[in-house]
Amino acid sequence: MPASGVRAAVIAARLTDLGLPARVEEHHRHTAVEAAVPESLSVDLWREVLEAVAEADRFGLLATSLNDRTLWAVVSKAVPATGDVGGPSHQR
Repeated sequence: MPASGVRAAVIAARLTDLGLPARVEEHHRHTAVEAAVPESLSVDLWREVLEAVAEADRFGLLATSLNDRTLWAVVSKAVPATGDVGGPSHQR
């Protein structure tokens, strides 16, 4: 499993332990974690949730007009140090 997958799995496990069952999805350039957020969370629980997602490269909260809230976090995959990083047009 790539390092991004390991970091995302740790974040997902922490969220699940806090009562927010999380799912992990692998994408081409990142690994994503998502969890549904109930309407009410205590201040202390929010603090712990934010500490968990702060380990990601990016995170946010998607809220809809139907009161659905999804917490998301993204862990970027490492860019190769050498090789065809930017494609043929970027090589010198």
